[in-house]
Amino acid sequence: MSLEGGVGGGKGGRERGGASKTGAGGGFASKAGGSSASRAGAVRGNAPKGDAGRSSAPNAGTARGAVQKASAGGGAGPSGGAARGQAKPSARSVALEVLTAVEQEGAYSNLLLNGALQKSGLSGPDAGLVTELVYGTIQRLNTIDFFLAPFVTKGLGKLAPWVRNLLRLSFYQLHYLDRIPPHAVVNEAVNIAKKRGHQGISGMVNGVLRNVLRRKEELTLPEDLPPVSRIALAHSHPEWLVARWARQYGIAAAEAICRANNEPPSVSVRVNRARTSREEMLRLMEEQGLAASASPISPDGIIVHSGGNMALTSWYRDGLVSVQDESSMLVAEAVDPQPGMSVLDCCAAPGGKTCHMAEILEGSGEVVANDIHPHKAKLIEDHADRLGLGNVRALSGDAMKLSGRFPPESFDRILLDAPCSGLGVIRRKPDLKWAKTPGDVEEIAGVQEGLLDAVSGLLKPEGILVYSTCTIEPRENAEMVRRFLNRHPEFALAAEEPAGWERRPLAEAAGRVAEGLQILPQDFHSDGFYIARLRKRGGK
Repeated sequence: MSLEGGVGGGKGGRERGGASKTGAGGGFASKAGGSSASRAGAVRGNAPKGDAGRSSAPNAGTARGAVQKASAGGGAGPSGGAARGQAKPSARSVALEVLTAVEQEGAYSNLLLNGALQKSGLSGPDAGLVTELVYGTIQRLNTIDFFLAPFVTKGLGKLAPWVRNLLRLSFYQLHYLDRIPPHAVVNEAVNIAKKRGHQGISGMVNGVLRNVLRRKEELTLPEDLPPVSRIALAHSHPEWLVARWARQYGIAAAEAICRANNEPPSVSVRVNRARTSREEMLRLMEEQGLAASASPISPDGIIVHSGGNMALTSWYRDGLVSVQDESSMLVAEAVDPQPGMSVLDCCAAPGGKTCHMAEILEGSGEVVANDIHPHKAKLIEDHADRLGLGNVRALSGDAMKLSGRFPPESFDRILLDAPCSGLGVIRRKPDLKWAKTPGDVEEIAGVQEGLLDAVSGLLKPEGILVYSTCTIEPRENAEMVRRFLNRHPEFALAAEEPAGWERRPLAEAAGRVAEGLQILPQDFHSDGFYIARLRKRGGK
């Protein structure tokens, strides 16, 4: 999760919530000028279309279809709000506003996007197009800049931010989307440039984009790039991150991670076993014409291959399902709460794992769910009410200070779903990869160490402490656990693993590190995730 204002804040990346600490959350540093790789040969041969573009907007349905419907007219209304009697802005002008604000303000793209869509009044295909353009452009940022740079005489970095981002989102459409007529892309870009700038700017935009179209078949990456530089440009990631993953997992795995990060995330739901069964939900979905299948890694999970926003369905409203990533579902299984147990979820908002554990308890025991923000504690209560769970108690406070609220050895199970760099959820939040720095990993690791030390004393002897993150960074995961065990000899890795971890398909992820389960994004088309089970030794 991302750290917001204190410990126990919202999950940021993987469950759409809080802002980030350290300035490393939202936004993307201006990459104008492209990668450090040589641009020699940037206009040569046929550029790879790798990874199929982006269609992973939050609650936007299938953006690809929306692109097809919205692109013909392009929408040429003036930029701005959509008050009664006022023409709505075009999809591309709204996308431009969001991209420029993300770059200049360093805010999260999903938060700016949601606000811009509400203000604009756009919906349906137009909203889908905005979403595709925002996330797609951010996702492919350094590759777009690499290919654009030779066409901009004065240099991308010297352009006004809105002009730079207008060229970026236009190039994204021309290069990565195949259902938008090129003339519509160029005409709309020129119209926006005329409204926002002067004739010289619109002429420059027109010239650059038409030149890109004329030489489109020549765009290619240089053939002599070093492996890390090639991966960084082919799959649109910063070189430092690719190099880091190559050292940690090997060059082939690093490329697979980058490729997976550019794929649209799956839509998955968790079945509320207290109210229904997975088999029954699959039957209901089939009756309604939804394409769905059982999760191969979680017994409570269903992958919905088509069906739109599941949070708007009666099944969600009636508490039969919750929207949750498959990797995240494995956390409650690792906690393995038994009937009558007392469980502490230290950093619980928005409550997905809290409620999953409460469902597993089937009404017995209690899950104490803590979050630093009172309004997020209320959100947890709302989720529990929707699911019909009476064994959830939400409270608000700093997780670092929970030992002052509860006596030592109060809980049978503790879940620390820790604040983290979020590097396992880049496919959901593409701006993360441009905003993070190596220093962010070390800084958040210090917070994680403090949290583990602070909450470990609340666990009963023979109890289980589960430590989880949505990152693939070893410093925050296996190395964090090793250091904790060195500081706390009263803890050891739990000898037994949850049912299914030792069997395929989780066996490879379970064997990747000695300390727990490390899932990479390419493993199951789910979020990158880490889970470790630590048992507290019995009394002296």
